[in-house]
Amino acid sequence: MSSAKHGATAPNILFIMADQMAGPALSINGHRVVKTPHIESLAAGGVTFRNAYCNNPICASSRFSMMAGQLPSRIGAYDNAAEFPAAVPTFAHYLRHLGYRTCLSGKMHFVGPDQLHGFEQRVTTDIYPSDFGWTPDWTARDYPFAPSVMSLRGVVESGLCVRSLQLDYDEEVQHFAQRKLHDFARERTDRPFFLTVSFTHPHNPFTITEEYWNRYRDDDIDMPAVPHIPVEDRDPWSQRYYYLIRQDEHEVTDEILRRTRRAYYGMISYVDDKVGELLATLDALGIADNTVVVFTADHGDMMGERGMWYKFNPFEWSTRVPLAIRAPGNSAGRTVQANVSLLDLLPTLLDLATDGSPPELADAVDGHSLVPMLHGRDASWPDEALIEFTAEGTYAPCLILRKGRYKYVYCESDPGMLFDLETDPGETRNLCEEPTHAGVAAEMLGEILSRWDPPELRDRIMESQRRRRFVQQVLLAGERSPWDYRPVTDPSRQYVRSSVNTSTTLTKGLARYPYMDPVPPDFPRES
Repeated sequence: MSSAKHGATAPNILFIMADQMAGPALSINGHRVVKTPHIESLAAGGVTFRNAYCNNPICASSRFSMMAGQLPSRIGAYDNAAEFPAAVPTFAHYLRHLGYRTCLSGKMHFVGPDQLHGFEQRVTTDIYPSDFGWTPDWTARDYPFAPSVMSLRGVVESGLCVRSLQLDYDEEVQHFAQRKLHDFARERTDRPFFLTVSFTHPHNPFTITEEYWNRYRDDDIDMPAVPHIPVEDRDPWSQRYYYLIRQDEHEVTDEILRRTRRAYYGMISYVDDKVGELLATLDALGIADNTVVVFTADHGDMMGERGMWYKFNPFEWSTRVPLAIRAPGNSAGRTVQANVSLLDLLPTLLDLATDGSPPELADAVDGHSLVPMLHGRDASWPDEALIEFTAEGTYAPCLILRKGRYKYVYCESDPGMLFDLETDPGETRNLCEEPTHAGVAAEMLGEILSRWDPPELRDRIMESQRRRRFVQQVLLAGERSPWDYRPVTDPSRQYVRSSVNTSTTLTKGLARYPYMDPVPPDFPRES
């Protein structure tokens, strides 16, 4: 294990992500149906943040923001086709600077020619496009269909499968992640590792194998706490979203709703098993005690709450994510109720990597270290989360402030929405319409407008959309040079090869973990 550049013994870091896993659907956050024993075990040995939020309820924007520790609008991460600038430092850059071996297995939805963003290695390609093809168009005023052609088919066709594109992907992600853990252990280097393992489950379409489907029964599946709200009674944002995902083309019966939630819960249990396999690998290698483990997701899924599906909206099932952290010396089994967000992970990881002496940052960040709360010290925490939505389904920036018990939703084209999540966790009562809360509403709105400049942000977003739509059109013409990541393998240097191995016996012996002592003197050890 390495001494990082600051001199303290540095822990390994295993960073595990799910895709579209709603925080309220997890047992560690109080859900009574979903079965996740391995995530529960992780949380029992660490700290659970029950009010953790993404900073933009859409894949790419959330992930870029999380890795940079900066709000999406600061780095131009507006939507699922926004380029992640190569010059933006990420937690992978900083950890690599500190001496970590950095590796990514799985999805991160990087858009643009840089497909690494600080990772030294990437062992899989991505599941989604890396180009500008999914760029929204805020100048359009007909039905705002998503450029990715989202629809409700992922719901109405939910249920059992033998195999799926998502299973293909996540089985590959897991295989290479576990292999990489073994490789890290066999390298006999003093450098610690930072391995990100990012799955695409439980993202729609909602299909799962019989093994996971049968972990649940129809009679056990809970129905939405907030029942279906007719589209004409929804707020303007939710009305636009209804047509964005073409919900008017399908009827979701109670049978479909129950079947979809059962499949989604099975998909979560599938991810839980993958988490269990990764934790078991750490144990088998004897490195669990000096490895930080983080489990989270990029955003949630409405799962039929309010009659809504997927993400792209301001409500809790869309914006709240699971977050559990187990670190050497942390308080075990602690639960934190304060509001936090994915922005906080960059400073947290750097604190953990350096024992509280993080390096000077190349960019200011918007997050705060969670390390004090891992040890029971949280009195000075700001207790807030900042959330943006700047993708399709709107025509102006949507800005959200969660502070204390309240959440305020602002969009210059829509009426404001204020919710008290202590008394109204289903967000069914808009307090902006009640004179008794006029003061709170004004205070929250004032804070939002002091932190963002909505008209200026809208202009920047529309300029970005225009440029990207033009560039995408041009790059699709003539000879193409795709940005999609191609994992690099060199068969001439794998296994036993006469050009690189002087001894077959020695080569096979060095692939064994743990090694037989004494280690041969000619074993190549990294300096």
